[in-house]
Amino acid sequence: MPWLTVLWVLPVIGAIVVAFVPAGRPTLARTVAVGVAAGTLVLSAALAVSFDSGGDRYQFVEDHSWIAAFGARYTLGLDGIGLVLVLLTTVLTPLLLVAGWHDGSRVANYGSRRVSHTYMALILVVESMVIVSFLALDVLLFYIFFEAMLIPMYFLIGGFGGTERTRAAVKFLLYNLFGGLVMLAAVIGLYVVTARPEGPFDGGTFDLRATADAAASGGLGVDSAVLNALFLGFMFAFAIKAPLWPFHTWLPDAAVQSTPATAVMMMSVVDKVGTFAMLRFCLELFPGSSQTFAPWIVTLAVIGIVYGAILAIGQTDMMRLIAYTSISHFGFIILGIFAMTGQSQAGATLYMVNHGISTAALFLIAGFLVSRRGSRAIADYGGVQKVAPVLAGTFLISGLATLSLPGLAPFVSEFLVLIGTFGRYGVAAIVATGALVLSAIYILWLYQRVMTGPAPVGDQKIADLVPRELAVVVPLLALLLLFGVYPKPALDVITPAVQSTIVDSPGGQR
Repeated sequence: MPWLTVLWVLPVIGAIVVAFVPAGRPTLARTVAVGVAAGTLVLSAALAVSFDSGGDRYQFVEDHSWIAAFGARYTLGLDGIGLVLVLLTTVLTPLLLVAGWHDGSRVANYGSRRVSHTYMALILVVESMVIVSFLALDVLLFYIFFEAMLIPMYFLIGGFGGTERTRAAVKFLLYNLFGGLVMLAAVIGLYVVTARPEGPFDGGTFDLRATADAAASGGLGVDSAVLNALFLGFMFAFAIKAPLWPFHTWLPDAAVQSTPATAVMMMSVVDKVGTFAMLRFCLELFPGSSQTFAPWIVTLAVIGIVYGAILAIGQTDMMRLIAYTSISHFGFIILGIFAMTGQSQAGATLYMVNHGISTAALFLIAGFLVSRRGSRAIADYGGVQKVAPVLAGTFLISGLATLSLPGLAPFVSEFLVLIGTFGRYGVAAIVATGALVLSAIYILWLYQRVMTGPAPVGDQKIADLVPRELAVVVPLLALLLLFGVYPKPALDVITPAVQSTIVDSPGGQR
């Protein structure tokens, strides 16, 4: 069975089924969507159980001719890095569908009775495209889905959410399309390099594995300036998607104007495609260029860590504050990737997973609170822990995870990134470590202002979390605790894959 194909096609089929559910039955549409997402999770879990961490790097490989005229193939494969990110995607999607159960029906200016159907179907389509991106072993195949996922995300941001959602959606689309166009030029350039008669291939190819092997052995046979230009083309697109400072400015607007579930889908799932692609494509296809530009990228990552934390401290909008924390956390992930040591890259990969879980918990709980009060302004809150203690308690746990408290999942990954970075970029590691103090400030100060003190009149009627919301939050908090005390299962599959991506260099390890 082509299980990887089934894995990404299943959500597409689910989206089609949801779209054809009768217009007057939104509850059925939502139930079908959650059921399909749950089935996708079960299939991904079965693949994880069958995955052999000591076996071949890429497993369950599917390889078929696709566009023979220029060497493009439909090639999918799963390694340890892709596996943990596929699991992150398939775990979060059903939870987000439940969290956004009523999001579609809240769009008052839509006359269609299929708004909920559309919302649920778009989430499933995004899930499908993200999964393909984590599985693709053909550069052109990856590029197509890397760009295609922008369309359903655009409609999720622009069709649902806040009053300025259209502007935020256009900004999101323009930034990412521009990055994608630059990457397209680099993809074409890479094909031209592989198609040279004196090159190592019999005609051009988009095969990631063959091209990476040739690049590792110095067999591409072109000037380093050409490879540097191609690297920058790929890296530019991934830096926007991630996002890396200073290419981040689209993220806060998109996150604030989206529904909480859409914002989490974007920050916890879609944006991980950018950091994943840095590992999968930049480092493997252009090992020499990765070494050349690593100090510059590390510098940008550290700036992003500090910048995101400082701006988070100064926010008066609760949701915008959380969005800026993600910019800081993505800086840690990119720092770990380009420090190019085993510990830093394993930590960066684990950080992608842990950040996805912790951000999902914090943003969704904040969204539940905002939906009750009708305001994102921090100044409008106070004393919530007196009237909604479960909401306040879960908010505190997820907030402590965001600041990497020992015993919660992000601490392990952040520690690995910092200790792995210190041996190569000591100053960067020290500055990044100092930024942890800033994260404690913005989270604890946020909790103090919102949850403690006297409750304003509007907050005295805030209800606590209901069973549907607890069904979303409890699994996320359980995962934060599990990976905080026992990250071994994830690291066992991540580490062998990471060792294959590390660039051989005097300061690196393989």
